[in-house]
Amino acid sequence: MTIKAFVATCIAGLIGLSASEACAQSTLERVRSRGQLICATSQGVPGFSLPNTAGEWEGFDIDICRAVAAAIFDDPMQVKFVPVATKDRFTVLQTGEVDLVSRQATWTLGRDAGLGLNFTAVNYYDGQGFMVNKKLNISGVKELEGASICVSQGTTSELNLADYFRTRNMKYEVVAFVGSEEAFNAYTSGRCDAVTNDTSVLASYRSKLKEPDQHVILGEIISKEPVGPWVRNIDDQWLDLVRWTVFALLNAEELGVTRANVQDMKKSDNPEIRRLLGVEGKFGELLGVTNDWVVRMVSAVGNYGESFDRNLGEGSSLKLARGPNRLWTQGGYQFAPPVR
Repeated sequence: MTIKAFVATCIAGLIGLSASEACAQSTLERVRSRGQLICATSQGVPGFSLPNTAGEWEGFDIDICRAVAAAIFDDPMQVKFVPVATKDRFTVLQTGEVDLVSRQATWTLGRDAGLGLNFTAVNYYDGQGFMVNKKLNISGVKELEGASICVSQGTTSELNLADYFRTRNMKYEVVAFVGSEEAFNAYTSGRCDAVTNDTSVLASYRSKLKEPDQHVILGEIISKEPVGPWVRNIDDQWLDLVRWTVFALLNAEELGVTRANVQDMKKSDNPEIRRLLGVEGKFGELLGVTNDWVVRMVSAVGNYGESFDRNLGEGSSLKLARGPNRLWTQGGYQFAPPVR
């Protein structure tokens, strides 16, 4: 189906509605009437999206979906998670099987303008790297000349890999797989000399290995990978709600609003905090939710920094540095527009 045809039919048949019903309802209205947000995520990446021992999904990407659900329903558990392979992550959104994609998916011109989808906001600045077995004694990417490298098909990682080696006239053997899990399994079984992906994903998968210290993530970063949630490009209200979910959690961290103090912070005299938490203004209503939507979200998942620390940082098994994901006030890239 072409994007034009997709928009014209309002994905009616694929979401169980007649064309007139689908066109008459916004995404937010459909989510409300269903009583549940449907969110696509990875098939399991530690720190970002993975079921815990109780079978409940947890992770940095999962927190975005739970925050949106909290804003809508005042209940972060009103989410159905749909784990999808890398090659299917955009298709399930295009066809209307899910309301939102929250998983590692880089913002590029081709995707933003060519898929009938909208990127919402950068919730993680990443870059592509390489992981090798320590026994190979490789210390830099240039030493991968002639190496076999495992990668996921149809990803920016595959394209970046080709660009990097071509521009340096280096030879290599590409070993492509349909998803990250398959690529990493092939690497650990010895099918290839190295595996490439975003460095956060490399760190996540390394944490799952029996002997993680035997695998080295090389120091070079060969690309820019701004990642974040995606939505369809036929509903500006839904785009705004998901985008401002990311922004609100960042603003909460900058203003010192935490999971522990959010209720007390409603008494603050700071006008920025009062607007953020819905004490002044009707900014939630502009997005189609209640004015205390940020209170609901922060109560559910914490602010951006709390979510990062719990899932990826010092409070997690990955212990990733904030790096470029520090707030702009702390020398990082993360910056959210103001609520006003």
